[in-house]
Amino acid sequence: MKKHHALQLYDYHVWANNKLFERLKELPEEIFNQEVQSIFPSLAAAFNHIYMVDTIWLGVMRQKTMVEIQASIAQVQEQTKNKGLQEMEKLFYQLAKEYQGFLNSESDLDKEISPEHPQFGRLNTHLSELVQHVVNHGTYHRGNLSAMIRQQGLSGVPTDYVFYLYEINSTK
Repeated sequence: MKKHHALQLYDYHVWANNKLFERLKELPEEIFNQEVQSIFPSLAAAFNHIYMVDTIWLGVMRQKTMVEIQASIAQVQEQTKNKGLQEMEKLFYQLAKEYQGFLNSESDLDKEISPEHPQFGRLNTHLSELVQHVVNHGTYHRGNLSAMIRQQGLSGVPTDYVFYLYEINSTK
């Protein structure tokens, strides 16, 4: 049976984050917190943002209340505060396991859900569309991270979806 596209997209998201973590471990440790002129003040701040947003959207997909989601934001801010590269990598790993457990337990990834936002109102969408949003958001900010790494005179790592497809197809 073919894997649902939302599951494959999420697997790509995890793969791309892991590629970036692996590349950063090859670089001087200080670049993770080095201030740069960019959309985020540092690589650490960008990773914190991605992690926070991924956490928020998992709460939305689990159909948690806005109060519960707001509480998770405060937890994440505390959890990620002053964390180094290895600690952030562990947090991302744990969150990916939570996502995978949730997504694999869902019998219908195309089911409709209607999250309510205090500012934007109700959104009638599908679970799979929210997975796509999480992946798109991560892709966008991995682009920021690559630019921030290059700004420091170092090379990034390619994390395009097509490279993921080549890699998974070469191992089959």
